[in-house]
Amino acid sequence: MGRATGTPRGKALHRLAKVRELQGVSIRTMSRRMGVDARTVRREEDPENDIPLSVLYRWQKALGVPLIELLEETDEPLSAPVLKRARMVRLMKTAMAIFEQSRQPGVQRLAQNLVQQLIEMMPELEGVSPWHSVGQRRSQKELGRAALRRFSMNGR
Repeated sequence: MGRATGTPRGKALHRLAKVRELQGVSIRTMSRRMGVDARTVRREEDPENDIPLSVLYRWQKALGVPLIELLEETDEPLSAPVLKRARMVRLMKTAMAIFEQSRQPGVQRLAQNLVQQLIEMMPELEGVSPWHSVGQRRSQKELGRAALRRFSMNGR
């Protein structure tokens, strides 16, 4: 999979990364959904990377969006149904975070009811995880604290 022949450098061939981000799906989640490693996900979502149709179909299935959304740049960020789904996923993540982080039983019950109602409206929201609540999100190029720790082979 290389760059398209005759395609000017800097010309986007697809919108994989943009749609993934708008859907609120992490690289790690895409990796799991598609059964590939994170490096493959990053390589495939490079907008200048000329990828086969089979890869586009794999992404389409993993993101649950119309194939055209992965290809065509429009004035709108996403079509209405896809944008609605992305908003529902974000709402579900927020409801799950409130449910998990609240220490007040009343707030937990309200959040649990909200989660159940969202699942009734859109069953595929079941299993959506809450927003990350610990620390600040790192970019792909930043190392975590564990990468900076030293350890010795003798167990000290």
